[in-house]
Amino acid sequence: MKKVEQKIEELDAMKSYPKEIFYSGNMELLKRVKVSIVGSRKTSKYTREWTQKLSSSLAKAGVCVVSGGAMGVDAVAHLGAGSSNTIAVLPCGVDVKYPAVNKNLLSDIEKNGLLLSQFAPAFRATSWSFVVRNELVVALGDVLVVAEAELGSGSMRSVEFALKMKKEIFVFPHHLGDSGATQELLKENKAKAIYDVEAFVSRFGKLQESQKPKDDFLEFCKNSPTYEEALSKFPSRVFEAELLGAIEVRNAKVFLV
Repeated sequence: MKKVEQKIEELDAMKSYPKEIFYSGNMELLKRVKVSIVGSRKTSKYTREWTQKLSSSLAKAGVCVVSGGAMGVDAVAHLGAGSSNTIAVLPCGVDVKYPAVNKNLLSDIEKNGLLLSQFAPAFRATSWSFVVRNELVVALGDVLVVAEAELGSGSMRSVEFALKMKKEIFVFPHHLGDSGATQELLKENKAKAIYDVEAFVSRFGKLQESQKPKDDFLEFCKNSPTYEEALSKFPSRVFEAELLGAIEVRNAKVFLV
C-alpha cells in the first residue's frame, strides 16, 4: 500500500480535505465516472437483487461503483460491479481487510480494483472511523444511491453528507413499512426513486456488456450445479456468496439469487 500523492478533486466537497489517504490497487479508477452505493448491512432479498442489477449495469456502462466494503448492500454492490470496476473505502487500514467475512472480496478488489482509506496501516475500525469512511464514500461519487436504510442508521449519516455536498440522492422504491429512512427521503423530496435501472444508468453512459469481465463463479452457478460441485471448483467463494445473498442452496443445488 502507498500514500495517495496527487489531489483527488472530488474530495474538496468534504468538510476538510483528508490529511492522508492510503491506497492499494488501481488508481486509474479515480478517473472514471463514479456512483456511490450504500445501505443496510441486513438487507431484504429485493434489495440484494436490485443492488446487484444496478451495480452490474453501471459497470457495463463503464461507471465505477464506490462503496464501503461492509456486509449487506456494500458487498452486493462491489460484487455486482465486479472487482475491477469498484472502489472500496475502508474504516480501517488498507491492510486490515475488515470485516473478516469480506476478506476474499476485499482481496479481489485490492488485486483488480482499488482500496482506499484515511487510516494508517494496522489501524482497526472504531465507531467514529465508520463515519469518516462514509464521508469519503459520498464525496467520491457523482451521486449517492441508498439501496435500503432505516431511520437512525449509519446510512443516514451518508445522506447528511450528501445533502451538505449538494449531491443528488437516489433510492429504490420499497413496500410501505420497509426501508423507513428511504421512504422518508422520498416523502420529503430529498431523494428520487429509481424505477428503471437502465434509464438511471443511461445518465452516465451506454451499456456495453463487453466492458465487464465475466465472474467465473457466477457464470458457473447459472447452470445450477450441485453444492458439492460448486464447493469443489470454487472452495473460497461458495460460503461467501451464500452469506452475502448472491446464491441460494436448495435441494443440494446452487442457484443465483
